Amino acid sequence: MTTKKQIGFFEKYLSVWVALCIGAGILIGHLAGNNMQWLSSLEVYNVNIPIAILIWAMIYPMMLQIDFSSIKDVGKTPKGLILTLVINWLIKPFTMAFFAWIFFTKIYAAFITPELAGEYIAGAILLGAAPCTAMVFVWSYLTNGDPNYTLVQVSVNDLIILVAFVPIVGLLLGITDISIPYETLAASIVIFVVIPLIAGYTTNRILIRSHGEAWFKKVFLPKLKPVSILALLLTLLLLFAFQGINILNNPLIILFIAIPLTLQTYFIFFITWFAGRKLKLPHAICSPSAMIGASNFFELAVAVAIALFGLQSPAALVTVVGVLVEVPVMLSLVWLANKWRY
Repeated sequence: MTTKKQIGFFEKYLSVWVALCIGAGILIGHLAGNNMQWLSSLEVYNVNIPIAILIWAMIYPMMLQIDFSSIKDVGKTPKGLILTLVINWLIKPFTMAFFAWIFFTKIYAAFITPELAGEYIAGAILLGAAPCTAMVFVWSYLTNGDPNYTLVQVSVNDLIILVAFVPIVGLLLGITDISIPYETLAASIVIFVVIPLIAGYTTNRILIRSHGEAWFKKVFLPKLKPVSILALLLTLLLLFAFQGINILNNPLIILFIAIPLTLQTYFIFFITWFAGRKLKLPHAICSPSAMIGASNFFELAVAVAIALFGLQSPAALVTVVGVLVEVPVMLSLVWLANKWRY
């Protein structure tokens, strides 16, 4: 008799915590009024210091899980990894931009100005260009994916982010006629990917050598997980405090944003899943491939959106709504993957 796999309590109800943070943040922003401007002024090179600290607290724990020594096993399942890379870097960013363009400039044209539409599209592009690196471990586990293969996928994607994220985002933002501060974009990658990646990998090696791999995975990482989730919730609280007035003036905007993000998630899952079946990948490889394609590295997207466009920007709001829809949509895909298990 197989034991039913379950998601952790905090992850399972992440959308509930996000919704509560939305409400609390909007209320704080409404009550604080102009006092929020002081907090938004704490910047160094266009990076808000409180938000940067919180995002670092989100990203660093996930980077601790990366083991680049696993990359030596890439050749064991080349078709699965090639599928993942093609979906993540040659298809997903462009389909996200397309869905956002259709909805924000065409379908919502009567409700959103062209200037706002451009920033909403920019936020969606940042989400689409950042493949998942953390929660995919959860989705893979829940669908009986191969954990070692999932680790290979994540490790390779983290390396590719270092070189591909900036040019892809720059290309797609250029199409939207948005002025691209490449220095800020590159600095965001260094601050929110390179430094946490080096720090996480170094810590990983040191702790495993000194305490063993079992202690690292079963004792240290579980203790650190609440820090990451708390940092995420505090970040969302602050972002919605800054966005409160915009949301109160246009309460339907969260729904407007959620629709194209949700459609994109399902679309990418389906094309990856059926391509994997066509390639005759085993379920344990096909499932994490589809999951990593469908989900996003929303922590990076939020950080870069804030750095490029500011805390109160429509682009930052899109990336935050991405967090809101991610968990319920991905749980529905977990159910679908398990139903279609072969």
